[in-house]
Amino acid sequence: MFLAKIGSISNSKRNDEFAIDRGGKMKKKLLNPCTMFMVGLCLGIVSRLLDIYTQNLGEMFSQMAVWILLGTLISIFSETAKKAAFNILPFCFGMLIAYYTVAIISHGVYGKTFIIGWTIFALCSPIMAYVAWMAKQRGIFPKIISVGIVAVSALSSILLFDGFRLYDFVIDGLLIYFLFFKKIKR
Repeated sequence: MFLAKIGSISNSKRNDEFAIDRGGKMKKKLLNPCTMFMVGLCLGIVSRLLDIYTQNLGEMFSQMAVWILLGTLISIFSETAKKAAFNILPFCFGMLIAYYTVAIISHGVYGKTFIIGWTIFALCSPIMAYVAWMAKQRGIFPKIISVGIVAVSALSSILLFDGFRLYDFVIDGLLIYFLFFKKIKR
């Protein structure tokens, strides 16, 4: 009986190690440019369909704060700052390509100004991802970066989209949690 317990403890340790290893492999499979492009395509389609068929969810995914949250998560969970930059660009372009393709197919209303603005945002995203990745380092500078990310998210809601809504508080709360409290293994 005693040996059976030791064997089960040993097996559970191996299973835990296997689960940890599988989690690392899963993260590598998910956080690569090709997968990020596909995720961007899917979210672009979903975002446009939400714009068409729902009011609140469509509005939420048209705001900058939700994309800042997603970009920050992609960045901080990437293994290196360079990988963060390489992961975010295809994500943003996939989202833009899919969103505006669905807009054209559905004869939706969209403006050149929005296309140009979101394209500039996408082109700047590798630099922002590189900086956002540093937010999970140690020291005062990473904390300043984290405060800056949350501030830009909050200010974009106020200045660009007419103020805070309930989901803005949720999004900014998630940003605060992931930037200041969540431990991330790299």
